[in-house]
Amino acid sequence: MTKGMYHYLRQAWKKPDQKTLRERMISWRSSPAFTKVEKPLRLDRARALGYKAKKGFVVVRVRLMRGGHKRPRPNKGRRGKRLHTRKNLIMNYRWIAEQRAARKYRNLEVLNSYLIGKDGIYYFYEVILVDPERPEIKNDSTISWIGKPENRGRVFRGLTSAAKKARGLRKEKIE
Repeated sequence: MTKGMYHYLRQAWKKPDQKTLRERMISWRSSPAFTKVEKPLRLDRARALGYKAKKGFVVVRVRLMRGGHKRPRPNKGRRGKRLHTRKNLIMNYRWIAEQRAARKYRNLEVLNSYLIGKDGIYYFYEVILVDPERPEIKNDSTISWIGKPENRGRVFRGLTSAAKKARGLRKEKIE
């Protein structure tokens, strides 16, 4: 059986070339936290998550600082009983990246996202955003659902894939 291009792209990302990825991340570190990119870096992953190379789809690289999910201890203004800091943030980094991208690009709706790399300081994600007002999106039967009013702000309501995973809504496979 012959294998297609996306199969080999997927295989290449399982063991990426460390030197190339390292050089990319060095340049990404000095770039802004949100960078609009021409084409997705992981084309196979983006296509699997719903990306299409047409007008209305925007891919944004988001840079996030690693660490800091522990809540800071309050330093004043409450009694001792309320000073507990045992809870950690439930949201995962991918969900945080999606929310930040949605806040930056308010007219676009978050479709999905994926990890493209991490180093000692940062996580780097690519977030796929869709413009629900464009006629190319409205006329496409596979993605037109995102323009409906009930799907506005879906990333803030925990309806993206990363958010559902963080909320524990993934179904477990029973074998």
